[in-house]
Parts: sequence; structure tokens; C-alpha cells
Amino acid sequence: MPEVTDNSLVDRRYRIINRIGSGGMADVYSAADTHLDREVALKVLHRRFAEDPQFVERFRREASAAAALAHPNVVNVFDRGEHDGIYYIAMERLDGRTLKDLIGDEAPLDQCRAIDLAIQILEAAGFAHARGIVHRDFKPHNVIVADDDRAKVTDFGIARAGASEMTETGSILGTAQYFSPEQAQGQGVGPTSDLYSIGVMMYEMLAARPPFEGDSAVSIALKHVSEAPPPLTSLRPDIDLALEAAVMRALAKDPQERYQSAEEFIAVLRATRRAMANGTPRGQETAAFTAVPAALAEPEDPFAVAATTGIEPEEPYTAVSPPIPPAQPAFATWEPAPRDRRSRTWPLVLLALLLAASILATVFALTRPEQVRVPDVVDRPLVEASGALERAGFEIDVRRVKDSADVDQVVDQRPGPGAEADKGSAVTLDVSNGPGQVAVPSVDGREKDRARKELREAGFKVSVEEEGSDRVDKGITVRTLPPGGTLAQAGSTIRLLVSSGPEKAELPDVVGRTRSSAEALLEAAGFKTIADEEDSDRPEDEVTAQDPAAGTQLEKGSAVTIKVSNGRKVAVPDVTGIPEADARSELEGLGLAVDARPFAVQSEAENGIVVQQRPSAGRERVQGSTVVIFVGRFQTAPPPP
Repeated sequence: MPEVTDNSLVDRRYRIINRIGSGGMADVYSAADTHLDREVALKVLHRRFAEDPQFVERFRREASAAAALAHPNVVNVFDRGEHDGIYYIAMERLDGRTLKDLIGDEAPLDQCRAIDLAIQILEAAGFAHARGIVHRDFKPHNVIVADDDRAKVTDFGIARAGASEMTETGSILGTAQYFSPEQAQGQGVGPTSDLYSIGVMMYEMLAARPPFEGDSAVSIALKHVSEAPPPLTSLRPDIDLALEAAVMRALAKDPQERYQSAEEFIAVLRATRRAMANGTPRGQETAAFTAVPAALAEPEDPFAVAATTGIEPEEPYTAVSPPIPPAQPAFATWEPAPRDRRSRTWPLVLLALLLAASILATVFALTRPEQVRVPDVVDRPLVEASGALERAGFEIDVRRVKDSADVDQVVDQRPGPGAEADKGSAVTLDVSNGPGQVAVPSVDGREKDRARKELREAGFKVSVEEEGSDRVDKGITVRTLPPGGTLAQAGSTIRLLVSSGPEKAELPDVVGRTRSSAEALLEAAGFKTIADEEDSDRPEDEVTAQDPAAGTQLEKGSAVTIKVSNGRKVAVPDVTGIPEADARSELEGLGLAVDARPFAVQSEAENGIVVQQRPSAGRERVQGSTVVIFVGRFQTAPPPP
């Protein structure tokens, strides 16, 4: 296996410019595609893995998986091949930095920016999941972010498409800080495992650190399995509570308690972003404080009372009207009473008590919490309900209940809608956890209508989608998402994938490529390849023709025939000593080109005769290559001076 160095040529096509990255399985180089005159990123499998069939298969699977994902948020794969023991993938060359570098430079990120980046990553994940591909290694290192914040996912090195034999059961693949609890335990993984990893990435974008850290991969794995992540509010007090709830749901230990699809996660994030845009950001409220008047001291004598009330104390008076409620101003009517020295002071004491009560009532009114009308949030999604209550000034206490309503829908609230409650107090929300989990019936191989009926009878909603298949007849169920036998929320939607028959695709143009490159491209597009060698003046192993032609719509699984040059070599004959015309005829008859050059001779007999040739007789050359012949040219010697 030759070394891959700067300026070396891989597979006679990709000129290496420089190395731009290195990973566990492969190095990545910037390279020039000499056939199409463009710059690409060339991923080359490490030498130590090139002899291992398992790693070669994983590398091949990455190319096949990524080549099938033509999406704005997935890095494009152009080509893959093997040459002289070098296994490579040619990919789109992107300008930008990894999300990991961006987090290191700028985290914690603005909340809306983190949502926008996460949605792009989820769009890529959802597109892959819809095609049966689970990435299994989502992490910030595998996301490239351009200067305008456009994100693209790369590295499907351990992705699994469909029922692959390489499921890696019992082994841990991925990066410890980002893989799911089931991945940490070596169990089977699915789309919800990818969503957990994306939840970890969101957590890190918002908090500038992943939820779990440790001294080793094993210690981190154990935390994923057994510990709850620290609340985002403990690391970032300004975090929006609805956004925190959205991220924490993605990090649920039980896959069934997470989002069941990337689309569901995206919908919650978009609703959260709208709520944040329409309301006051958490932590920006201004508290209003009211000064409390100091209590007045009890008057020391009647003249002090008079100074306070305006009542002259010359005659003793007895209060005859009932006390006024404390919340109202304290007034009393008075009538003269018989002079009694023993009762001279008690009316003053009573008046002082009434004044104190009035003052206390005023203080209570001024310091009592503001009363606010409780919004009606019943039947609204939790994200919207939380936003409405927070904007009204309430705290939220969520209580999960089993209910037939959609998951995360508010089914009851306390206090009820329209009630007056203290601003800053808690409103308790009963939020649906769904009606519980039910086993998804296994309907693979069933006719579409029968499969749909069985799923509905089991308590599920059904979304029917067509999927091309060369193995399953048209109208027959290929599979369900989630698969049959797994648990899902009763009332949730099951995606029923029904065969539309053999799927058609457009044939790519492989003429001019090497044989291995052409076979890889056709395989990634879903076609089989039949290669026939033919005599040609084109370089050895180059594809000279294909049938059907490029651009033809053909059923996937069909065979495409390619013609490959064998670069046939012929022995160069000895043409010295014969006339130029005879030499030219003999060489061209063997498929060789001729370059005739004059050569000065001293004998007139050698005029027009081939006196030398290159290469010499007996050497082998590929048809189409050139033989140089030197033809004698006799010149009369000039007369002596």
C-alpha cells in the first residue's frame, strides 16, 4: 500500500493537496479531482484497518449510506473506490468549522441560535431515519457549520441501514459523552438513540458543557445509564423554561419517553422559539416594590389624639357606632356621656386601637401580592401553556397523568381559568403522558388495508407511506416505524411503509471513471454492475461505455453493463532497415502511433530507410502509445574549400 502524501495521485484521479483532519478510522485530505476539475475532501481508511474486512465493510457502508442521502444538511458523497490497497471516499469539500470548535469558541450559544442549529441537524437525522438509516455517532465533531450557520452532518462510519448483519450487538460504538443509555449498555439502537445524542449536543450548545463528564469513557457511560442530567437552569439561569423542558425530554433514559421522531422534536423546538419571540425573555422581568409606611406610636395624651383626629377632648365621649371594617377609613360618631373620672381614658385607648387597625389594613393592602387573572391553558400543548403562564407572571408545576389526550397536552389546571391568583404563585398543570404503551402489531407482509386495520384496532393512528422495494410486491407492507413488537404510546401515529414496487432511479454517468469508482457509484444508486473488458486505446481499467446510457430511469436492482478498457499491450516489432512507409504500415497495423523524425546519414543507400527506433524491438506497449522512428536523410557533402 503506497503512502498518501502531498501531491500524490490516488486512483489516477485525485491529486492530494494536504491533510485537513484525522479520525479513529480514517484521515481526511483536501484533494483536486483531476477528471472534473474540482476540489474534494478525500477520506482515506487508515493503513492498519485496510487489511481488516470488518473495517473495510464499515467504510464501504458509510459511503453507501451517505451516497443515498441527498439532503441540504448532509455532506454530499461523490465517489468511493479502492486502488493499490487504498480505500477512499470522495466527498463535498466544505468551508467552515466543526460544531465542536464553534462551541469551544463561543458557547454558551444564544438560545435561538442553538435552536436553529439543532433543527438543521434534526432535519438531516429525520431524512436518514425515513430511509432506515441510523447514524449512531451524532456529536459536534461530525457537524460542519459554515460562516452563515448552515450546518451539514458527516461521518456515517458506524451508521446502520436496515437489517444489517453488522449490528454491533453487545459492543459500544460512538463517543461516550454523546451516546444514549441503550448504546452505553451495548443494546440495540434506533432513531430515538440519535435524538438522545442530538439532545446532548443541544445541552452542550446551551450550557458550554455536556450533561455528563468523567475521567473515563466507562464512568461517563455509567452516568448516562443511571444519573439525571443537571438542570440547565443550574448552569444557565437565563434559560427559557420551555426550552429546558424540550431538551430534557430528549435526554429521557427510556427511549419511549423521548421524542419518537425528529419531526416531533423539530415541532417542539419551533413552537418554543415562537413562544420566546412573542414573550418577555426569562430573567428580564422588573420587580416592583412599594414602600411600607411606619406604624404610628400610640398618643401619650388626649391632646395628641386631638392633634391626630381633630376631636377636642374637653368632654369625655363614648363610641356608640360599631367598628368599621379594617380595610375602610376609621371614623366614629360620638355622644356626650355622664362625667366619670374612671372612664376618662378608655375612649382614647379605643381610638388608638382603631387607628392601629387602619394602619395595619393599609400596610396589608400595600404589601399584598398583586392579583392576576389565570389564563386558560387547558387543551394547549405544554410548551404554549408554559409560555402563556410565564408571561402572566406565574410559576409552573407540571404533573404527568395518563390520559387519552395527545402527549404533552394540558388536560387540567389549578387554579382554574379566569381565577384570581397571586402573581408569582404556582399554577399546577396536569399534562398528558398519553394513554400508556401498547405493543405495535407485526404487520410486515400484510396487504395494506389489512395492516392498517390491525394497527387501528390496536389503538394507533396510521400514516401510510410508499417505499420502493425490489423484494416486496406492490401494495404489501414492507415495515412499520416503530417496528412491530416494540412498545409505543397508544393513540400515537405508526408509519406504515407499503411497497410501491421496484423503485426507479436515474442512471449516473460513469464513462471515464475507473472500474472500481464506477461500480461504487452504481451500487450507491441501487444498481448491479456487469463489467466487460474490451480492447481499447484508452488507459487500462477506464470505463469506455455503459448500457443503458446515463440519465435513463431504471428500476433499482437492475444490472448495468459497463465496458472497461483492458489496455492491451503489443510487442513492438523491429522496423529498422526498411523504408519509412513499410515501417509505418506495420506499426499502425498493430494499433501503435508513429512519430517519424529525420536522421542524417552518410550513405545514399540509407536515404528513406529507418535507421533507429524507440522503444526498441521486443518491448511491450499499450495500443495507442507512440513509437518513434528515425528515417535516414542523405545529404551530399559540400565541396572542399
